[in-house]
Amino acid sequence: MNITGIKGMNDILPGDIETWQHLEEQARQVFGAFGYREIRVPVVEKTDLFCRSIGETTDIVEKEMYTFSDKGGTSMTLRPEGTAPVMRSFIQHKLYAQDPVSKLYYIGPMFRHERPQKGRYRQFHQIGAEVIGVDDPKIDAQVLAMLSHYFATTKIPDVALQINSLGCPECRPDYREALIKFLEQRLQALCADCQRRYTSNPLRVLDCKVPGCKEATIEAPAMLENLCIGCDTHFNQVKEHLDALSVDYTVNQRMVRGLDYYTKTTFEMITGSLGAQNAIAAGGRYDGLIKDLGGPALPGIGFAIGLERLALLLGEQRIAPPRPELFIATLGEAGTKAGFALLTSLQRQGILAEMEYTGKSLKAQLRRADKLNTRRVLILGEDELERGVAQLRYMDESSQEEIDLNGLESRLLREINSETNGA
Repeated sequence: MNITGIKGMNDILPGDIETWQHLEEQARQVFGAFGYREIRVPVVEKTDLFCRSIGETTDIVEKEMYTFSDKGGTSMTLRPEGTAPVMRSFIQHKLYAQDPVSKLYYIGPMFRHERPQKGRYRQFHQIGAEVIGVDDPKIDAQVLAMLSHYFATTKIPDVALQINSLGCPECRPDYREALIKFLEQRLQALCADCQRRYTSNPLRVLDCKVPGCKEATIEAPAMLENLCIGCDTHFNQVKEHLDALSVDYTVNQRMVRGLDYYTKTTFEMITGSLGAQNAIAAGGRYDGLIKDLGGPALPGIGFAIGLERLALLLGEQRIAPPRPELFIATLGEAGTKAGFALLTSLQRQGILAEMEYTGKSLKAQLRRADKLNTRRVLILGEDELERGVAQLRYMDESSQEEIDLNGLESRLLREINSETNGA
């Protein structure tokens, strides 16, 4: 019987991986320019971390986490999101003692057991960024400016920024009670999930995609109308800074986050190209999370980008694999030995070069060179070796010249490096 992959956990194959590498490299360049440093944390954490950070009444914890007991009986979970593990590492290793402000980013897989759909899988990948130690509205605006700049540099089409405020522990309890009272009058119109969670997690009802729930909550009270003075001032200053930075946005009063730790500024990058699941990046402020996890009382803000969805949006703009600079076509045993030695030497010096290893005809070798989109082909046979020459064919120009074997490698290196540095 054939062994296949697990449903919702997909292979990323050559031909697709180049797009992923492009998206990841652009993140490293953009985030690096804004002062962020990469952090890598395990894919498995203690389950308590997510129960305490995300919230035990969230769909993620209740329904979607891959949780199991290890041989010692400890409950472990494949990470469903990246912020909590990064904060765990930040606290455990006392990164706050190194610098009062930490800017971190991560790239890697997350896991949630939910129904696979377009751009949304059981193993999915995120690029995320976190800023810890600053509660000034300017950093909120800068994070959003960086996120917008990332999408511009990667040429992701049809993307729009939406923002909202979820208040703080001072103003949210009163709003929560007002929302529960509103929902109690419309329980019969809500779906079964919302009927179950409307008292434990009423904000999530506003984010429900079921048409009946959307209709029933059209006139629900808005958090923005119930902010305390501090949160209202903070949100207005965020908008002022975004305007000053020429970052386009709209205010979406119905936007909430599925994780309990979010406060104040929340945001999503949405697209009209992926159907109902239209968010390709999301995040917000989580000023109480680090303290809740046992660390110092430091504010934080961050976001995560869904890589699968970005790859889908790029569509036909798939990134081509790198072109080999040289294909060495050989004839005869002596030509093959000389060609193989030259190939390995060039590769050790960072030159992308290829050859045929199985003794195929020259015509077949040239076909493979053409299929690889090689820039140039070096033809090296026993006749050429006897005469001390090789044939160098330039594939784009359809031209060919005979060159001396003496100094051949140096010439190739000069020519290739000159083109590369001048590109």
